[in-house]
Amino acid sequence: MTFNLHGLIAAAHTPFDAHAQLNLAAVERQAAHFLRDEVAAVFIGGSTGESHSLTLAERLDLARRWAEVTRGSKLRLVVHVGGNCLADARTLAAQAQSLGAAAISALAPSYFKPKTLEALVACSAEIAGAAPALPFYFYDIPILTGVHFSMPDFLAVAGERIPTLAGLKFTNPDLMAYQSCLRVEGGRYDIPWGMDECLLAALALGATGAVGSSYNFAAPLHHRIMAAFARGDLAAARTDQYRSVQLIELLAGVGYMAAAKAVMGLLGVDVGPARLPHSNLTAEQKSRLPASLEQLGFFDWGRA
Repeated sequence: MTFNLHGLIAAAHTPFDAHAQLNLAAVERQAAHFLRDEVAAVFIGGSTGESHSLTLAERLDLARRWAEVTRGSKLRLVVHVGGNCLADARTLAAQAQSLGAAAISALAPSYFKPKTLEALVACSAEIAGAAPALPFYFYDIPILTGVHFSMPDFLAVAGERIPTLAGLKFTNPDLMAYQSCLRVEGGRYDIPWGMDECLLAALALGATGAVGSSYNFAAPLHHRIMAAFARGDLAAARTDQYRSVQLIELLAGVGYMAAAKAVMGLLGVDVGPARLPHSNLTAEQKSRLPASLEQLGFFDWGRA
């Protein structure tokens, strides 16, 4: 299926209230923020969206609200539907199609892991088959799923089994495999890059789109990386890419999920705390975060 996710795609946080309950009222503010930052699409219910910490009912409600908010806007909606229960994944996929989403994506089951590539393809085919009108992206993120298979081989096998296969969300540092994926069947598949801290490396190899968590709050920085690369200004691109690394290191140093959600609050988009098993910032860490970001220069180069 011909489809693409070009430009920056924000892997959206799932918004919670102060008691870590779903706060769907915040979705409209998230969407408006993404539109201001010229994000091309929103990827909901993924890793950044804490999908494994949501009930099926919450995931269905979340997708329904995002579809309502994005309908008629320039912001395309990609729904992550993967999980350990394939029946739930199929329910989410079917709903995404009924809501008019642009595409669906699914990572591998990770508790009972597929033992062979063929089993992984079969799982993906089960899910994609529930939304036969939507492009399907397999979400490769082995650092979290523990599922390690050759993605060029996956594309070769899955391409024969999944008519709606559009490509991969490639959240994997293996740049050698990434190059091979980009060239499967003469570049048939769309392979958006999923590691914000080395976006420039992927651009150099041919990436045209990227899905990431830091595009929630630092899309302007990463737009500049892409623009500098496109005009051949590698010095500027490298400078901004290192700023991205510094920003991610700063947030990871106090707990990335909670810190990233706190940054959204500083930008006027309150998405609440993280859910267990993620930890949240202590009161001291939260009070120090603005000064740490200011010292790094984030409010100048991260948002300009």
